[in-house]
Order: sequence, then C-alpha cells, then structure tokens
Amino acid sequence: QVQLVESGGGLVQAGGSLRLSCAASVSISSFNAMAWYRQAPGKQRELVASKTNGDNTYYKDSVKGRFTIFRDNAKNTVDLQMNSLKPEDTAVYYCNADHPVYEYWGQGTQVTVSS
Repeated sequence: QVQLVESGGGLVQAGGSLRLSCAASVSISSFNAMAWYRQAPGKQRELVASKTNGDNTYYKDSVKGRFTIFRDNAKNTVDLQMNSLKPEDTAVYYCNADHPVYEYWGQGTQVTVSS
C-alpha cells in the first residue's frame, strides 16, 4: 500500500508563510510527478504545483513567485513552501503522486489565511 501523509497546515495571517510536507510510505522515485493540489469550499480541486523526476516544475499562475515545491527522492518527501499568503489561498491542500499506471492521494491538510 502507498500512503501519503501531509503536515504543516494551519492558520496564518495574510502575508505570512507556511511550509507543507508530504511524506510517502514508499520510494517516490518511480512516480513521474509529485504534486500539490488544493480545494476550497465550493470549488473544484486545482493543481497548485508539481515536479517531475526530470526536475521540470509547474506552478499555477496565481502562486508563481510565492510558492516553491521541493522534491526529495532520497527522503521520499515533497514540500511546498508558501510565502506571502493571501486569503484566497485558503483551502485543503492535498499531496499527489503520479505513476504511469497509478495515482495516489494524501488525506489533505487545512490551510487558512486570515485577513
């Protein structure tokens, strides 16, 4: 079984920072991409950032320059550093692992940004 466990969420004031961490129970080197998604109440789940084994990185336009994704295959972790947080960043954040055949999801961690 593959498990992804997120941590680091919480309540932060606008302009502040949080660092989310996703720890995998298995090696992540076989996953094409590790990614962070988020879902706000009443909204569709959206891709925030991803990083492939080839070190290609994607960021949603609204988080560029503020968020950074870190993938550590040796530690089987993927982190999301979030700076200059805005109230519109409030959502449940999910870790995702993409394989040629399978996809895996974490349970989510709540991020709330107050005005």
